[in-house]
Amino acid sequence: MTLAASRRALATRSTRSTPSVAAALHDCTAGSRRNGGSAKRATRAKAADRPKAGPEKPRSRRSGGEPPSLLRQLSRIEQDGGDGILVFAEGETLAVTSLGKEFFPGDGYTKGDLMRYYTRVAPLLLPAIDGRPLALKRYPNGIAGASFFQHDPGESAPEVVRTEQVPTEEGMELRLVGGELPTLLYTVQLGTVAVNAWHSRVGSLDVPDYAVLDLDPGSDVPFGRVMEVASLVAAELERMRLRAVAKTSGATGLHILIPLARRSDYDVAATLAEEVATRVVAARPDVATVERAIGARAPGTVYVDHMQNARGKTLATVCSARAHSGATVSTPIPWAQVARGRRVDPRAFTIATVPRRLTRLRGLWEQIQVEGNSGAALRAATRAAVRRP
Repeated sequence: MTLAASRRALATRSTRSTPSVAAALHDCTAGSRRNGGSAKRATRAKAADRPKAGPEKPRSRRSGGEPPSLLRQLSRIEQDGGDGILVFAEGETLAVTSLGKEFFPGDGYTKGDLMRYYTRVAPLLLPAIDGRPLALKRYPNGIAGASFFQHDPGESAPEVVRTEQVPTEEGMELRLVGGELPTLLYTVQLGTVAVNAWHSRVGSLDVPDYAVLDLDPGSDVPFGRVMEVASLVAAELERMRLRAVAKTSGATGLHILIPLARRSDYDVAATLAEEVATRVVAARPDVATVERAIGARAPGTVYVDHMQNARGKTLATVCSARAHSGATVSTPIPWAQVARGRRVDPRAFTIATVPRRLTRLRGLWEQIQVEGNSGAALRAATRAAVRRP
């Protein structure tokens, strides 16, 4: 698709939305009203690390209204100079500025385009980050400008955003927490491109939902090699009778998430990920490595990073845009495609193309959340790791 065509597609979809997306966001809004509506989020002081109440999965509580209305507001504000006030379904408001600022030089996508993208993919993204503390990497002047990390919500965070007190090594700290569209759009207002979230959720911060393997190729390694290593991971998981889901990183790599049983802690996640990575490298040291030092890795290998399984670590979430040329997106791919090492072009998944695939992507992502992995299979895998000399 040419740049001009991409821009036309984005502009067209800013004034309409597919029925499935609109219906999904409407359901989220209805659920919010049934559960008490819009409580003030920014002044919460309750402890964030308490035991899980039950097996029910967290779900997004507020969507911010049906997409057509919000998308029209964003487009109108951008056309009228870029500064204005968004009004959500329950009357809450969020000030936005500089929506016409180009965030992706060379691609032409603006801050407003990024907000519209996140509004369209909210039915998949919001439940995925619901209750998860967020870490921001801000690009106030777009991805070609200076950037910096931020964990706290800032002194001037509006009441519409969700925050929680989160225990850290430095004590209790206020953090932005995902799951609600006003909070997500506020991060973009601050200049954030990617959505980086914890592996665990408020209320059970020591209990990750998944173990992570990040397949990270060297600068001269093609994505085909990444898929080859991913197929080796898939083979090991099949031998261990474990299921997983894969998504492009949105850059040059691939993320593999292995769902954990309830009450699994970060030690389980770290042990499992290390065991899988170790087996893959033992089988094919010519294509895979667990060597952390870039200079010490053999040429042409893919780093099977299992070191991201610890409390406070974050990962670019499903449907997260990335601060890379092309406005690429971290996108689920079919597990069968991974297992067979089939060719995938990660550059095809962008903020212009991913919304059109939303229904299919939701199916890929939500299936593994429902199926999960049994505690027995996870215990067997981690016992094998403990017995390893």
